[in-house]
Amino acid sequence: MMQLRNYQETALTQLNGWWADHDGNPCIMLPTGAGKSIVIAAFCQRSIALWPKTRIAIICSQKELVEQDAAKIKALWPDAPMGVVCAATGRKEFGRQVTVASILSIFRRQQSELGIIDLIVVDEAHLINHKDQGSYRSFIDRQKEVNPNLRVIGLTATPYRLGHGYITDGDALFQAPLINPASILDLQRQGYLAMLKSKSTVKKIDTDGVAIRGGEYVEHELMVKVDDQLTSEQVISETLEKASDRKHWLIFCCGVEHAQHVRDILCENGVSCACVTGETPKKERETLLEDFKNGKIRALTNANVLTTGFDFPGIDLIVMMRPTMSPGLYMQMAGRGLRPCEGKADCLVLDFAGNVSMHGPITDVVPPKSKGNRRTGVAPSKICPQCDEIIAASAMTCPECGYVFPKEVMKWSLHDDDIMGMEPQELEVEEWQWNQATSRSGVPMLVCRFYPVNLAAPVMAKFYCLWHEGYAGSKALHALYETARHAGADIGVCNTPEEVCNTLTRSTPPETITYKRQGKFYNVLDQKWRKIHEIPRT
Repeated sequence: MMQLRNYQETALTQLNGWWADHDGNPCIMLPTGAGKSIVIAAFCQRSIALWPKTRIAIICSQKELVEQDAAKIKALWPDAPMGVVCAATGRKEFGRQVTVASILSIFRRQQSELGIIDLIVVDEAHLINHKDQGSYRSFIDRQKEVNPNLRVIGLTATPYRLGHGYITDGDALFQAPLINPASILDLQRQGYLAMLKSKSTVKKIDTDGVAIRGGEYVEHELMVKVDDQLTSEQVISETLEKASDRKHWLIFCCGVEHAQHVRDILCENGVSCACVTGETPKKERETLLEDFKNGKIRALTNANVLTTGFDFPGIDLIVMMRPTMSPGLYMQMAGRGLRPCEGKADCLVLDFAGNVSMHGPITDVVPPKSKGNRRTGVAPSKICPQCDEIIAASAMTCPECGYVFPKEVMKWSLHDDDIMGMEPQELEVEEWQWNQATSRSGVPMLVCRFYPVNLAAPVMAKFYCLWHEGYAGSKALHALYETARHAGADIGVCNTPEEVCNTLTRSTPPETITYKRQGKFYNVLDQKWRKIHEIPRT
């Protein structure tokens, strides 16, 4: 009989603890590939063992998830009183104690068919609207009218929703705190998930001018922009160069035509490839997926259909040609490579779309803002060396004094392309600027901003919390004097923070800095000078 792993048992234990301490509806967060279906199966079995009259509905978004959840219930609990309601599978088995159903097949059903439901389990719970609208909320509300004591449990790998933030924010169906028994890194260290690795790509897909609606790129405009023959040929050429030894390629495209065009280019380059989209007939799709799994087809291009419910452990290459402002979609794409299998050391991710740079490594993804993941914040800037005017980083001529910046060869590569967030990155520094700042708690501090040689790279900031009490303040003061010594700045003669900032800004910045992304911020780990400068004598 199937046995639960330690973290799966922990998830159920923490679920019981959540109900003991909180009111409302809990949500379990487990990474892609962690076995949410097994947790659901064990929960159903144990609930009915404790409360024999309990009736449970497991709601999924699509056929593949329905089949997966039903199969795991049968594997763990062979004599489960289970029925499946899913038009895509041809099954309409009402009246069972446990019902696994697709939302489209169940939410309009008459109450007489469903009976009274005590527990609803939602697989891919991030699909539920924060507002009281949509098929999930309509179905749940109708069941609560019949049974006011109804409880809802969610499971997801991505507990946020574009345009809303976390699925526990505001008036969402689920309540904080999230139940999070294991992280991606935890499961990778234990061998339950495969490692992802990434390589910096030379080609970068351009999204300039593509409109944004509801926090995401407008799909038609995105496909028109991205579905460019030369761009696709360059992406495939670089993929062949970097991943020729990979056996099972999964390529995410922007739309049906884009997926078909990329397939044709791969075939022209001698790579056996098929295309799967929402328009692919059911039987043909099943045949293509089976051919992909057994190696008859090396690569699959797809448009919005293989992000969830497609769990083939053999995938060892993911190519992202689909830019997205949704961290959930980014995680779903990357997650297709997390499942381990024999002979697979890791899965290579080639992100031509800039998704890693936008959302961060999968171990520390930046969730969307509650009003949508729009492009906000201060635009990157630089300082004119002739008049000290702060201007836009992209400007080639200073509007104040007319200084013309020298042309540079722009290397389009992802400066934050470590998809696991484990490897520090290095940035070549052009200049730095020091200023006074205030922390959120109102404590004054100094901030140093590093401006890169390559204008396509991000501007980094390092904070010195000199006025914090105890060890933190002492550590910051020591770091400041070490930085000043390397830069050749005599800050010992300065009388005010403003003088310190001015003295350091005029001194020699480091040649390079080493940094690591943490969420939406960058942590400067080290600074390196070509030589240590002597502090000038006074």
